Amino acid sequence: MSVTLKHIVFWKLKEHAEGADKASNARQLKTLLDSCAGIVPGMLRFEAAIAQPGLEATYDVVLNSEFASAAALEAYQNHPAHLAIKPFFGAVRESRQCMDYFS
Repeated sequence: MSVTLKHIVFWKLKEHAEGADKASNARQLKTLLDSCAGIVPGMLRFEAAIAQPGLEATYDVVLNSEFASAAALEAYQNHPAHLAIKPFFGAVRESRQCMDYFS
């Protein structure tokens, strides 16, 4: 049985930021995250989702990802494509929660 490193991140977005409303920024955030899927070896799962009306959610966007190793996660976090999207995330988020764990 192989062990994977799970990296789960939640973002709560500002009502308005970067000239757009929360819903528009959530869609843009998801698009930017989706553009990072598969950018490094060892990325096993990479799924971004937006909170859906009618379902319980205390955050607006989630990233659920799995990596083959801590080195693979570090490679993702330091990849130029990931670094390029971070300023937008910082500008539109109200808060961020993250949890990494081996499973």
